[in-house]
Amino acid sequence: MEPVTEPRSRRRMTGAERREQLIQIGRALFAEKGFDGTSVEEIAATAKVSKPVVYEHFGGKEGIYAVVIDREMQRLLSLVTQALSASHALVKLERAALALLQYIEESSEGFRILVRDSHAASGTGTFASLISDIASQVEDVLADEFVERGYDPKLAPMYAQMLVGMVALTGQWWLDVRKPSREAVAAHLVNLCWNGLTSLDPNPRLTGASRGLILAPGVFEAPAPISEKERKELEKQREREQREQEKLRREFDKQREREAKELERARERELREQEKAQRELEKLREREAKEHEKLQRELEKQRERELREQERVRALEARQAELQARLADAEPQ
Repeated sequence: MEPVTEPRSRRRMTGAERREQLIQIGRALFAEKGFDGTSVEEIAATAKVSKPVVYEHFGGKEGIYAVVIDREMQRLLSLVTQALSASHALVKLERAALALLQYIEESSEGFRILVRDSHAASGTGTFASLISDIASQVEDVLADEFVERGYDPKLAPMYAQMLVGMVALTGQWWLDVRKPSREAVAAHLVNLCWNGLTSLDPNPRLTGASRGLILAPGVFEAPAPISEKERKELEKQREREQREQEKLRREFDKQREREAKELERARERELREQEKAQRELEKLREREAKEHEKLQRELEKQRERELREQERVRALEARQAELQARLADAEPQ
């Protein structure tokens, strides 16, 4: 990091200018080394002032850190709030993802400060509190969408945490890799959130209402008055959004119709399978009944044969006994 130097004219900075200088130096050092790794001595040396000057303005590095954190959180929250002002749920999701990625792209140092000492899923720390604030805004949006679609709105807080956590962790990964582009990452994020794993689009793209969008934080300075040309552009943008929203509604209605038809066909197939299985079962039972009757008849025939055989044996034994009796009578006394 290059040290911030005084102008060659050695013009003495005003209190506000010195304060802003210390904030920017502290921001760069916190991003590079973290809060614990940054000292008041280093901040003062980089600004080419004495330590008492730092203490005079902020009371120590904690004061600078608090200002930096507050600015970064307000900037990111402002971007996300703008993104969630869109009217269609899909556009809101696209723009929220773009808002975080734009912040990372434009304020990498600030994002590193927010995530350095706290993890998005840890439940504690600065970044976790920021994610919780964003999730609260998303929760309100989801609750309305859930009611409109007949889902339980009580589940909105859980789904808000899921969506925001997914986007936040992806942003932490993209902070270092920076590939693919911001819009490509946002498109793939929305693809997973909106379509789910079973219906992923192999080539996702953002809607026309979100492509090329650049949000303005609007935190540190008041916006300039809107010119007539800008007003007309905004009106055109709104018209494009309305057309895109109407197109999305039609596509959504068609998708629901297709899903309903597919469900009905699945039910018909299942009913046919059940009927077929029932017929097969009835045939099997008939075959078993016939086989049982056949075995019963065979068993009865076998018993009849055994009875006849027993009668024949008894008749033979009777004749043999009779012959022996005659022989005994015929012998001389």
